[in-house]
Parts: sequence; C-alpha cells; structure tokens
Amino acid sequence: MNFHFANDWAEVLKALAHPTRLQIVAELLEGTKCVTDIQDILPASQANISQHLTVLRHAGLVNFAQDGSQRCYYVSRPKLASSVIALLAEGEPVICKSKNDIDREKHAAGNPTGAPHLRHCAYSSS
Repeated sequence: MNFHFANDWAEVLKALAHPTRLQIVAELLEGTKCVTDIQDILPASQANISQHLTVLRHAGLVNFAQDGSQRCYYVSRPKLASSVIALLAEGEPVICKSKNDIDREKHAAGNPTGAPHLRHCAYSSS
C-alpha cells in the first residue's frame, strides 16, 4: 500500500472513530436524512450533528443535497460504509497467542527466530 492510499484510508477510519459518527452513518445507510431528522433520532444537538457530518463529508463518506434551507445528507460510499458497519457488528474475537504458538508458526514457516513475548490479551469489544 502506498503512502497516499494509507493516508486516505487513515482519514476515513479517523472519521468513523467516534460513536456519534458511526450512528450517523448507520442511520444514513437506511436513507437520506436532513440534520433535523438525525437530531430526532440521536441524542445530540443540531450544531453537534452538523460538526460530525462535516468530518464525515471531508472524509468522503457522506455528501448532501440542498433542500431549500436544509441540507439532506446521504452516504456517498455505501459499499464501504455498510462493510465497515457489518464488520464492526460481527464482534470478531480477539486472538491471543503465546510465545510458544508464535515460535511454532515461525518454525513451520521456515523462520525459527525468536518472537516477541505475548502473554495477555485484555481487549473487550463491549
């Protein structure tokens, strides 16, 4: 992956790295909504929702159409957004490997050099 693509993907992931923005994207995947519609669904002020939408728009995840004085937002990259939401909803388990596991894998792959010592996985998705 070249630096330009890595930078772009990092911006997308940073934009999604907030609970309110994830909720907004999930709501917009169900259909176009104006800021006031989103405000009726989420416990956030109109100003706060607008700020989050700006972050999502700058990342290229959402866009808007002007409807009189209102901006109605939609997901501009639905395949990406729905894939990320689905991946997060799966709740994939965290894999924890011991040093022995890693050594066995390295030996099987023909690289019997030492591996970092990994003992604890203290991650919970809840």
